[in-house]
Amino acid sequence: MQDSATVAAADIARLAGVGRAAVSNWRRRFADFPAPVGGTSSSPLFSLAEVEEWLRRQGKLAEVPLDERVWQQLRAGVEDLQLAQVVGSIGTFLLFGEAEELPVTFSRSLLDAVSELAAERGAASTFDFLYDRYLEAHSRRVVTLPPEVADLMTALVVPDGGTVLDPTCGLGGLLVSAATAGASRVHGQDRDEDAARIATARLLLRGHDAVIRTGDSLRADGFAEVLADAVICAPPFGERHWGYEELASDVRWQYGLPPRGESELAWVQHCLSHLKPGGHAAVLMPAAAAGRRSGRRIRAQLLRSGALRAVASLPVGAAPHALGVPHLWILRKPAPGDSVPSHVLLFDASDVPWTQLGTTVLDRWQAFASETGDQGARALIELLDEEVDLTPLKPAAGAEETFSSSYRGLVATVAELQQALRDVQGLSDTHSELPKTTIAEQVRAGSIVAYQAPRQQADSGKLPVLTVDDVLAGLDPSGRTSLSADMVRLEPGDVVVPMGGRAFVARIVQEEDAVLGSGLLLLRVDPSRIDTACLAGFLRIAGTQASGRSQSGTSRSDLRKVEIPRLSLEEQRRLGVAFTRLERLKEIVGRVAQQGTALVDLAITGLGSGKIDYPYDRGIRKQRSQAADSGQWPQKGQT
Repeated sequence: MQDSATVAAADIARLAGVGRAAVSNWRRRFADFPAPVGGTSSSPLFSLAEVEEWLRRQGKLAEVPLDERVWQQLRAGVEDLQLAQVVGSIGTFLLFGEAEELPVTFSRSLLDAVSELAAERGAASTFDFLYDRYLEAHSRRVVTLPPEVADLMTALVVPDGGTVLDPTCGLGGLLVSAATAGASRVHGQDRDEDAARIATARLLLRGHDAVIRTGDSLRADGFAEVLADAVICAPPFGERHWGYEELASDVRWQYGLPPRGESELAWVQHCLSHLKPGGHAAVLMPAAAAGRRSGRRIRAQLLRSGALRAVASLPVGAAPHALGVPHLWILRKPAPGDSVPSHVLLFDASDVPWTQLGTTVLDRWQAFASETGDQGARALIELLDEEVDLTPLKPAAGAEETFSSSYRGLVATVAELQQALRDVQGLSDTHSELPKTTIAEQVRAGSIVAYQAPRQQADSGKLPVLTVDDVLAGLDPSGRTSLSADMVRLEPGDVVVPMGGRAFVARIVQEEDAVLGSGLLLLRVDPSRIDTACLAGFLRIAGTQASGRSQSGTSRSDLRKVEIPRLSLEEQRRLGVAFTRLERLKEIVGRVAQQGTALVDLAITGLGSGKIDYPYDRGIRKQRSQAADSGQWPQKGQT
């Protein structure tokens, strides 16, 4: 074991089986807790050997697991930019018994530890563990597709037993999905040598037939001779230096020379060039590619030839390298003698829940492909105008459809309300008084630590920032900034409160890859002494009382005066559960009111326009229709 192996707070929490907040509290409460040996003030690193010894003295650890030893030894002495190289080299070692280009700072002991772990849990499982830890360590640098999107793309175009190509394979996510789903052979290429090596290890260690090559697929196609049954691709977006000048006369541009600023259309044609006649491709695209004027001629040619078969809008986050809603293009390589289809499928799935995304998109595509009809099918003649805009539009639901779906939604919410009411039915009246303390007293006792974010400017960084507006609206961190040493990192279980004239809201943090924004106060508790849900509940009580006194906000000093119960941890947890259930009940009651009002408005409008019928009126309607045809009107009292 290398003495230089270091661990972060998250690693220590994992070793001890506790949350990160507990580690923060140990650092404050125990003078003998190991001092940082590296990192930054907001993300310190500690000596693994010292941490291990301290945990044992405290009775919080019996033995550091072998997999943790391997990972921490692997990270020791490695710059962040070297981590991919090291993980890839370990993959090569597990495959072939040799570690290519392993940094000289590593001794044979690392490879011996990897061999021991592989003997214990298998080579593939060992590499999967290291790969997952690598992604966790580089979560802000490494772009990987959500598994739901990779599996969807595979399900759409990859035939069972077919050959598959991904010309921008990255770490191999799409190819692993395709091989797992039954592809007989997969080919991949990527510019990054380390990424290609990792993808190779992921596939070969699982026993898949795979060939991965390094290089730029547009400039130096590593599979020029390959025609695949399916191509799946998530190319980089917005590249201006993709090879426009040197590739101007390339034979792949069968549908037109891609404009300099439309690198995605180069990737689309590259994918088509690698398909067998009749084969399909699924390509992630930026939404702008569906309507940019510079690409309209190529889009028109793709339509006229029958190569472009569908465009679907996906939810935000489906393509991590896209800022907004990405599109998924489904293409087919026309076979000689094929007739040109008259329609193309355009549909919006951007609001579909992630759990239903695969089924929804696949069902729509299969209905269209089988010619059973789909309301999103558009005639080519409608699209081949001056714009050739292929942007899917949200369908306008009819009055009856909207009323029916709204009715079902309200029924479902009412069912949630019934369950929420059952959850709180045990509440009863009592006249006992709770012993109280204040937040200030608990801060002095070390049970709570208060943090306030430094004033910061938003910039083009990628680090998420929790803002005041996010807390008030209950949204995910929406701000972005670059990392600096004085930032306050959020940890799950932190309680965040707006300050300075804003509404009093207490939010329990669930995120850990974000920082505290300006105008917020963070309370971090010792989980062995304070229950987070209980604390948040009493903060909300204080906020309600402040609102009753016409105070719209709070200051740091006011917050320290808030009273909380002086109870055992078990009693606090009991109160915390009750507060959590009541907050859920409040949220559901609000939804019932909102959905109920909307449903009544829809019904009134629909009845007034004749687009919604009420069963009681059907006989009268029929009689009135017959009377109108005969020029008469039903007499009073007739039914």
